[in-house]
Amino acid sequence: MIAIPAIDLREGSCVQLVGGSYADERVRVKDPLDALKRWREHGFNTFHVVDLDAALGKGSNEEVIARLLNHEPGLTFSVGGGVRSTARVETVLALGVSYVVVGTRAIEDMSWLRGVAERFPGRVVVAADVKGREVVTRGWTAGSTQDIGNVVDALAPLPLGGMLVTAVHKEGLMDGVDLPLMEEVVRRSPHPLYASGGVSSLEDLRALGRVGAHGAVIGMALYTGTLDARQVAQEFA
Repeated sequence: MIAIPAIDLREGSCVQLVGGSYADERVRVKDPLDALKRWREHGFNTFHVVDLDAALGKGSNEEVIARLLNHEPGLTFSVGGGVRSTARVETVLALGVSYVVVGTRAIEDMSWLRGVAERFPGRVVVAADVKGREVVTRGWTAGSTQDIGNVVDALAPLPLGGMLVTAVHKEGLMDGVDLPLMEEVVRRSPHPLYASGGVSSLEDLRALGRVGAHGAVIGMALYTGTLDARQVAQEFA
């Protein structure tokens, strides 16, 4: 399993939110490139970038994303946030990312998702953001009434690059992961699982590895120093 630092973009800066609340921002790095450089120095090679402004329809951080992608060759990036059209999928992939992450439109329009997944096999990762068991959309602000198990089953036949499951009810709280949720997704899905939300210890990462997660996206615990970044990178990067 690999550990993947999160680089969440808001108003041109790198931020960390608690519980998916845009009103509860705990960390802000003015230049996201500084965050990337910091994680690279510790040995991380894979990064997850989210444009929070695009997810809420309040703007775009595309220029910042391009700077991150062009900083150093050979790194692996997944990029998401507000990717809700085929044209946007094409644009993000054209930037040079390894994976494009789609959430809201993928959950709300399965026929559209099937089309882009078949057009770009193995390059589309579906983000399923979960509160309790309900999948939420539109930057965590809207409920879908869909149970995560049903969503996983519906996605199973598609040629996806993976599923990114975020336990929003754990996000930023640093009190451990929702291991039963992640274990269920691994059991039900043929796609690689990237787990997110609540990672706060090496044991959290090891537990996710034991249940079969392919990767874990880490945010708050790295940015606050709760997790020793170098130690995480040595074991999981």
